[in-house]
Amino acid sequence: MHRPVGVSRDFLDADGNNVWGDIGLDALEAAGIAWEYLEENTAELTPGQIEGRPGVIFAAPAVTKNTFAGVTEPPLVLARFGVGYDSVDLPVCTANSVAVTITPDGARRPVSTAALTMILASLHNLGAKDRLLRRGEWDRRTEWMGRGLTGTTIGLIGLGNTSTDLVELLKPFGTTVIAYDPYCPPERAEALGVRLTGIADIAAASDVVVVMAVLTDETFHLINSDFLAQMKPAARLVNVSRGPIVDEAALIDALRSGTIAGAALDVFETEPLSTDSALIGMDNVILTPHSIAWTDEMSLGNGGSAVRAVIDAIESRAPQFVVNRDVLTKSEFQARLTRQQSDVRS
Repeated sequence: MHRPVGVSRDFLDADGNNVWGDIGLDALEAAGIAWEYLEENTAELTPGQIEGRPGVIFAAPAVTKNTFAGVTEPPLVLARFGVGYDSVDLPVCTANSVAVTITPDGARRPVSTAALTMILASLHNLGAKDRLLRRGEWDRRTEWMGRGLTGTTIGLIGLGNTSTDLVELLKPFGTTVIAYDPYCPPERAEALGVRLTGIADIAAASDVVVVMAVLTDETFHLINSDFLAQMKPAARLVNVSRGPIVDEAALIDALRSGTIAGAALDVFETEPLSTDSALIGMDNVILTPHSIAWTDEMSLGNGGSAVRAVIDAIESRAPQFVVNRDVLTKSEFQARLTRQQSDVRS
């Protein structure tokens, strides 16, 4: 007999309240599916946490080979609350016939809105002006004249689901949008009104560079000293994706030297950001703790998407947003998917 669907313990605060608010778990109950929070808050999912469960919804924990050590009845689906999966060992999950899902439908608008927020905040020097007022330096406000978004060139690193939504949000501002994404079909970019170009052109032509790519071996330190040296002196860098895509030491040098005008960062090479980081003392940098997109909209969007993935698997349907697509063709996965509904509801 199956155990209930598991929800990772990191969703709860010290008082047992869900830190994200409503994440749509009532849809499981409406579908007649039992669920429970895992008993321990662990850095990675453990064998005891996943054994015998039809699915696990998780946010912070990693998924490694240790997660499956000795497991005889793994979940059919591990549903991540979010779009990143760099801490999930996909080959190991596939080898164990476990589908891993993410929530691009839930994060799409919250993250694109967050990116637009960071663009505007950086161009308007919001951080510096906030600090001037708090320090009682009202008379220095003319030193931080901002720049309007209208008519600027926005360079996107990555033209996926969320970047596409940002393109739509930028349209009223009359911006020119260019993008570097070697995996984006040219016809798709053309339909969006976006010109695909090389990474060097993104650096040289953009007034704002926005990092929205997935962290991979190819994108690690894609934004490096060479890239930053080619940017306009008045340009800004925005990163709402993953910290290691940007060489942080090179960025600090570029900000100190005036190679670029500013940055707005929600993510960092090492998180949490050290309190002695040089970034913290810079007036031309806006910093947020990997949470700029965290809103009630994201909570319910991500949660609802993860819940749907679990319900689909239990009701013998392949979930929509599976990132290890190879698992869908495995005979063992298909056999487990077929019998899942009767097992869980028995």
